[in-house]
Amino acid sequence: MFARNVSFRLKSNMLSDYTRTFENEILPLLRKQKGFQDEITFSNPGSQDAIAISLWDSKANAEAYNTNTYPEVLKTLARMIDGTPKVQTFEAVTSTFHKVAVAA
Repeated sequence: MFARNVSFRLKSNMLSDYTRTFENEILPLLRKQKGFQDEITFSNPGSQDAIAISLWDSKANAEAYNTNTYPEVLKTLARMIDGTPKVQTFEAVTSTFHKVAVAA
């Protein structure tokens, strides 16, 4: 399993707009992507900082999303996000929620 960690700062009072837009516009796009497994978004109640972690069945599928669909996602969220999101990628090592086979 492969993970994309996107950290970003929401503009003031935009959390509910972000959540609504994510559920109505972004999530349907993600569900159409080959290899998409799950998305979890965290927000910090004391600040505008947020983190979105998407899980993919392979690095190749996550990279295809990053190249082909993520630019469209950024355009959709541009009015809600302050600055440029930081994207990091990780290979999943363990998970209690997903069955992850670790290469020896």
